[in-house]
Amino acid sequence: MKLFDVADVIRSKNSGPYEITFDIIFKEYETFKKVSEAKVFNKEMFAKLYHIKESDIMGIINFAPSKAIKITIVRPFPSGALGETDVYGAQQHYPLLGLEFDLC
Repeated sequence: MKLFDVADVIRSKNSGPYEITFDIIFKEYETFKKVSEAKVFNKEMFAKLYHIKESDIMGIINFAPSKAIKITIVRPFPSGALGETDVYGAQQHYPLLGLEFDLC
C-alpha cells in the first residue's frame, strides 16, 4: 500500500525554529485505524527514512478525531540558521510521498 494513495494530506512545517512537524491525514478512518494499530509510523522506521537518530524524534501522535498522525522531530539546523535549506520546513515531507507498507 502506498501512503500517497491513502492519505489526503502529507505535509511538513515548522513547529517552532527548532522543530519540524509532519502531518499525515488519511482519507478513510479504517485505514488510519489499521496504520495506527500496526504502528507503521514508529521511531525506528522514521529515523531510518530520514537518516536521523531516534532520539531526535520528539513524538509520534495518532489523533483519531482527525484521522491523522503527527510526527515531530528536532530540526537539523534551526530555521534561518547558516546552512539551513528550508526556512519554513515545508519541503521535508518528500520521503513520505514514496512510502509503501503492508497491512496484514
